[in-house]
Amino acid sequence: MATPEKLKPAAPAPARVWNIDIIVTEGFVLIEMSALLEVLRIANRVLAQPPFKWTVRSLQGGRVGCRAGLSLDTEPFAAKPDADFAFFLGNSDPDHPGLSLGRVISSYTCRGIKVYLLAEAAARYIRDQGGTAGRLTTHWENSALLRERMGLNDSSHALASEDGLVVTCAGMGSTIDIALALVGRLTSAAVQMTVGNIMLHEQVRDFSSLQPFAGAKPTITGDSDLDHCIRIMQDNIEEPAPISEIVDELGISTRSLERKFKTFLGTTPNGFYREMRLSKANNLLLNTTMSVREIGLACGFPNGFSSLYKSFFGITPFTLRKRRRLGQDGSENILQTGE
Repeated sequence: MATPEKLKPAAPAPARVWNIDIIVTEGFVLIEMSALLEVLRIANRVLAQPPFKWTVRSLQGGRVGCRAGLSLDTEPFAAKPDADFAFFLGNSDPDHPGLSLGRVISSYTCRGIKVYLLAEAAARYIRDQGGTAGRLTTHWENSALLRERMGLNDSSHALASEDGLVVTCAGMGSTIDIALALVGRLTSAAVQMTVGNIMLHEQVRDFSSLQPFAGAKPTITGDSDLDHCIRIMQDNIEEPAPISEIVDELGISTRSLERKFKTFLGTTPNGFYREMRLSKANNLLLNTTMSVREIGLACGFPNGFSSLYKSFFGITPFTLRKRRRLGQDGSENILQTGE
């Protein structure tokens, strides 16, 4: 007989909306734009209350094109930005004058806003900093260029390096990992995992993971037992496996598994498992015609699914489905503003 799910004692507070500025220059890298926007869009789709909005900006505003031949409308740069985060995209040319954005970057960091510099934007920042490349990151091609043409020390070969409010990143395909890391930090590890699964992104790489050319071994969390546990959970959504059975298969104690979840993911095994199942339920609720009861059963909630869902998300599954169908919650985002 299934054990009833324990409800939270108090209704959750309204979800915060995080505003993200995406700064582009002529020739921006399309894969970085699409990777960032798709992660944010799917996170909004998965969660009951969409938490992300974004605005695409450039120095002067107006139409900006990428090297793949597509273009988009941008808002002008805000002299006093009020975003929560800012992403500066690369454009395949670290020498491009449009990447000389030191003052723009400072306008964000001086207001306590964390900035992410991708690929060539990171390389230009490293070049302008001079002599500090060893603790910063860019794409390995840009790193080689900095070394050969400018005599700077090698930058880190990690996917990203965090230095206060500035995060320098390899960019390109690893933009998915960087965006997923932000989603995980602002929401939860279970939501992060769900978004990654929808994108068929099997493993969310940590900032410290080496860029692929360095031969890093792929991992979900950096801990083999935890990776194995999460895969077991993913394979047993409809009929959840008891934690006691999972630890037996792993060959570790329940206490050891709890410590690993706390250390790496900031949650408990049961809490992570429950939220993973609720995240899948959200996806089925918003993207299928299955009944609420069918969704509860498919995600391992034979009883009390609607009550548990409301205690976690602050809205009933019926109400959420109705709002989405009527387009009342802002879940369909346009490219420019995320609204």
